[in-house]
Amino acid sequence: MKRLFSFFLLLLFFQVAPAQSKPGLSHNPLPVQFGDPYVLHVKGDKYYMYGTGGGAKKGFSAYSSTDLVNWKAEGQVYSGDNKNGWGIHSFWAPEVYERNGKFYLFYSAQWKENPANELENFKIGVAVADKPTGPFVDLHNRPVFDPGYPIIDANVLFEPDGKIYLYYSRCCYKHPVKSEIADWARKKGWFNEVEESWVYGVELRPDFSGVIGEPVLLLRPPVKMNDRQSEWESRSVTSKEVNRRWTEGSFIFKHRNLYYMMYSANYFGGKNYAVGYATSKSPLGPFKKAANNPVLQKNVESGGIVTGTGHNSITFSPDGQQMYCVYHARTSKTGDERVVFIDPMNIDKNGVLRVAGPTTK
Repeated sequence: MKRLFSFFLLLLFFQVAPAQSKPGLSHNPLPVQFGDPYVLHVKGDKYYMYGTGGGAKKGFSAYSSTDLVNWKAEGQVYSGDNKNGWGIHSFWAPEVYERNGKFYLFYSAQWKENPANELENFKIGVAVADKPTGPFVDLHNRPVFDPGYPIIDANVLFEPDGKIYLYYSRCCYKHPVKSEIADWARKKGWFNEVEESWVYGVELRPDFSGVIGEPVLLLRPPVKMNDRQSEWESRSVTSKEVNRRWTEGSFIFKHRNLYYMMYSANYFGGKNYAVGYATSKSPLGPFKKAANNPVLQKNVESGGIVTGTGHNSITFSPDGQQMYCVYHARTSKTGDERVVFIDPMNIDKNGVLRVAGPTTK
């Protein structure tokens, strides 16, 4: 009955999209200048949105809403200058989780301890607050852990058995990878090498003080050109935009007996940024990429005005029946500024995930 009701809501969306009373089904793009948006729903309270930018100085700001349509600015909720702050710039991709009456903010930043003077010395930290609007203070005066390479885009999964998993993206920086795409680009005289970012997962200590065991590689760009994922995940290279292929912005959740990991590919600052997903029976894989990827991408070729769709999270309607995809993109009106979109998404009886977007209305 719940699945039937959810389907009815989705059907209603396509029939009466202009209705202003349906949460998250109008006003795209939202008047929120965020990249990497993440929405936390505090039961009995509100929705809170966090993201990269939004006017925050060396940290993060937030917005709140009761209906996913109208958003109120809550101001800056985290500053890297707090008493335990370890980051100096590039504060990116915040996600906030409610646990045992506290709120925990996971984020990426440039670590001030940088003896090799690396251009990208990004690590992941965690801060805590008593309220979703902060102020958040870092739990430790250091990152959660250092895998030996720059990392961004933290995402956390809390399992019923008490285990906690941290997901992140290894940066492209100084990570050239051999592939048929790289060979093709080199033969064309475009790029000598192609760097890649990969998504990893690792078990997290219950107190968030570190990790348990070694990180596991979960997702990476295709090696072969005839891989069905290769065309859409390589557009930044094949359009001669940049010599990098990204797999980043992961977001994991469980539906029925499968773990779904949504992820973004291509350059976040370009028009080809897009979202796909992969599934697994285990939180640490192996993950299999979906045949219907990408599930969210630019629509300018079909008469739309949206490009650069990516780095998504998901949330649900207040009654918990409708799933929504929250992501950033650009339009011909907003220019280079990243703004937030919220569109319905669903998973059918065969486990196929679809996003009804991007939409502008």
